[in-house]
Amino acid sequence: MNKYCILIFTLFILSCSENKPSKTTFQINTSNTAIVILGTIQDAGSPQIACKKDCCATLFKNPDKKRQVTSLGVIDKQYQKSYLFEATPDIATQMKTLTKLEGKSDKEIANGIFLTHAHIGHYTGLMYLGKEAMDADNTPVYTMPRMKEFLSENGPWNQLITRKNIALHPIENEKPIELTQNLKVTPLIIPHRDEYSETVGYRITGPNKSALFIPDIDKWEKWDKNIIDEIKKVDYAFLDATFYSGKELNSRDISQIPHPFIIESLEKFKGLNKQEKNKIIFIHFNHTNPVINPTSEEREFVISQGYRIAEIETVFDL
Repeated sequence: MNKYCILIFTLFILSCSENKPSKTTFQINTSNTAIVILGTIQDAGSPQIACKKDCCATLFKNPDKKRQVTSLGVIDKQYQKSYLFEATPDIATQMKTLTKLEGKSDKEIANGIFLTHAHIGHYTGLMYLGKEAMDADNTPVYTMPRMKEFLSENGPWNQLITRKNIALHPIENEKPIELTQNLKVTPLIIPHRDEYSETVGYRITGPNKSALFIPDIDKWEKWDKNIIDEIKKVDYAFLDATFYSGKELNSRDISQIPHPFIIESLEKFKGLNKQEKNKIIFIHFNHTNPVINPTSEEREFVISQGYRIAEIETVFDL
């Protein structure tokens, strides 16, 4: 083989390898009901506006597509249904991922959106359902009483209601909502900074497994439920891990933005056995949180203790 043939052959091999599916390509079996992680980052994203720290230094010029704001998707392929948990600023990408995974229909929007509370990363994506964007048709949005009142009485959110872009569906604390024969969702009141609405987490129940989703809470001790008991009731627990220790947020008063530090959660959960610890998937990371870095000592330590770190596009069977 002469050198020109070798060159052509090499170029052919390289072009084929460039067309291979990426590591993030994934499918859900047609029989599955499942949860997919659509985002893992705290409300303000990563990089965060005005950040001058090393954690954001390269991300303004070279964004990491995996750094989407925290959201879960739930899919029931048998009934061709999908549901989005949180309406984040990244809703366009997250909705596309979710509806493509459902697969059997050609719809571009989920069958419903569940909101946890009125902080920016959890509901402001609703704006993209309005006249200036999708101009959606009565998309169901599941809301607690104060959240319903907030959306109904304040612009621009009430315009979504009057234009019938969204239809508010009231939900109540600890009252299950049956979405399909395979899916049930139960809201749980959570203590958090409730300036405009109450805050809820969700228990999501499938045909075989269940999950707890609590992306925001002030501290585990403030909840009227025992988080250890709640973890034992489910197969997966997606839990607030906004800050690792609080030290990473050295320019803000940490008392004004309370969350359970990861190190506090590790101490609280240390009595759990290996199987129970493996249920816990930490999520909702502030842009400063070192566990975002796949090579950080902090991330390696958390994993070495038997816990998991949420990663976008990971699928969990229900």
